[in-house]
Amino acid sequence: MRYLYFIGTAGSGKSTLVQAFKEWLDIQGIDSVLVNLDPGADFIPYQADVDIRDWINLADVMRDHLLGPNGAQVVAADLMALNHREWTDVVKEFRADYCLIDTPGQMELFTFRPSTNAIIEELGVEDSFLIFLSDPSLARTPNGFVSDLMLSGITQFRFGLPIMNVISKADILKEEDLEEMREWSRDPYALYNAITEKEMTGQSVMSIELFKAMETVGMYKEMYPVSAEEGTGMEDIYSIVQMYFEGGEDIGRNA
Repeated sequence: MRYLYFIGTAGSGKSTLVQAFKEWLDIQGIDSVLVNLDPGADFIPYQADVDIRDWINLADVMRDHLLGPNGAQVVAADLMALNHREWTDVVKEFRADYCLIDTPGQMELFTFRPSTNAIIEELGVEDSFLIFLSDPSLARTPNGFVSDLMLSGITQFRFGLPIMNVISKADILKEEDLEEMREWSRDPYALYNAITEKEMTGQSVMSIELFKAMETVGMYKEMYPVSAEEGTGMEDIYSIVQMYFEGGEDIGRNA
């Protein structure tokens, strides 16, 4: 089973994309399971096959540790990882092609906690793949786009896993805006020109230096537009993942 971790900032649309991709896989005849790893989620738009909230209750964490909501989220994230065998054994009992993992809404609770590595190692590093969601509300401007690339690059650096960058909620963008963002992701010089074409500010200078550093270390990656609302971009996700794991060979479709 291949484990796909959907990661992104709060509000980037992870849960809805997980649901949409699951539905797309179902239509293609490809088996998958859904895992919710957000112990603080009030609502998820799908029926999880494995839900971390069955093991960790945020209200209980707040009461037992005398913490507010934010502190309880941190403790819950660590408890999820430290006691991972309680629920990862359940995940591994499933026999499917893909396991779609919806990570916590606040990405730092998953990406920047050292204990998270235990989860990935337990499920299998060699079978893991990251899908990073760029939120148009953050990445629509050149400076914001650089910031999002940095978050994606740091995420990949933290885990050392293959990663795919997607522009989530692409349906809310005008066609010309979406194409401009795609051009920035394909052509570093297009992004550089977008940063420098207006009056230079301290933020712009910083963006340029960050941009140069990312290009040097290979953090610059193409972004693919997806829309859970319209169901678009799902085949791109599937194709990129298949290309990594199977060299493009389609082992699951219509099986």
